[in-house]
Amino acid sequence: MKPFLQASQWLVRNASVFIIVIAVFTFYCPETFLWVRGNMQTCILGLIMLTMGLTLSTHDFKILVSRPLDIFIGACAQFLIMPGLATLLVRVFHLEPALAIGILLVGSCPGGVSSNIMSFLCHGDVAFSVGMTCASTLLAPVMTPLLMQLTAGEIIEVDVVGMFLNILVVTIIPVGIGSALNYFYGRTSRFPVVQSYMPAVSVICLACIVGGVISTVRDSLLDQGLHLFLWTFVVVLCHNTLGYVLGYLVGRSLRFSTAKKRTLSIEVGMQNAGLATVLAHTFFPTQPLAILPCAISCAWHSISGTMLANLFLKTDRREAG
Repeated sequence: MKPFLQASQWLVRNASVFIIVIAVFTFYCPETFLWVRGNMQTCILGLIMLTMGLTLSTHDFKILVSRPLDIFIGACAQFLIMPGLATLLVRVFHLEPALAIGILLVGSCPGGVSSNIMSFLCHGDVAFSVGMTCASTLLAPVMTPLLMQLTAGEIIEVDVVGMFLNILVVTIIPVGIGSALNYFYGRTSRFPVVQSYMPAVSVICLACIVGGVISTVRDSLLDQGLHLFLWTFVVVLCHNTLGYVLGYLVGRSLRFSTAKKRTLSIEVGMQNAGLATVLAHTFFPTQPLAILPCAISCAWHSISGTMLANLFLKTDRREAG
């Protein structure tokens, strides 16, 4: 089992590289991930959320009760900054409806599941990170459809009830099942071994979602040229980077500790783009390019999160030296 564990750890450390390789490979061999469609895509996202639930213990949920002010501030920052930035960027870049829907959807989703790993790597407040991820995920069935109605309602009709039910099924239920399994079997000898593989499973599933998206939008990208991809990437880059900066500044204005400021920055900037991808495919099928900002975000958020964590660590070494 040791070689498998080492392979799993390598995959987690190099998640961004792995996802990019899958994306490039799929662009030239799109038939490889044609099976990632519709219900299969939803099931894969559900598996990602299940892996998150399997790593959550009762202690993690107690954080929501023991640190209500921190979690409240984090949730407000999450669901105000990112949708607000997305709305601003849509107007500044004069995005066409499909791309606007995609970036607004990314901005309206909860925090990304890999943000906890990034917080750990940069010596952030991991308990705060877990609490924020739990809170934003639990709020997502209500907040994401509501925010989409507010920000994208003028562009396209939003099925608020349908989106609520879909998010409930693909996020809350799998997380609940995983948490229940952890509660009942967490003390058994083999369960920690299963948990150790969950981050790698999550990375593989996310890569599959990205591969499925690339196979869907590949023809449109070829028809409209490289400029469409680059234009969309610039928007995603601005959205993500400004999220990091504003998240950090909120923590700084509230005089948070260094660890908490780093965590708030990462939690605000990193979105659950996998969820956004599934929602774009399910609820906006008449706008296929809406998936493009979501797919780019899937890959870029992992890359930028790693880069930001390394930047924080370099700052520590510089100050120590």
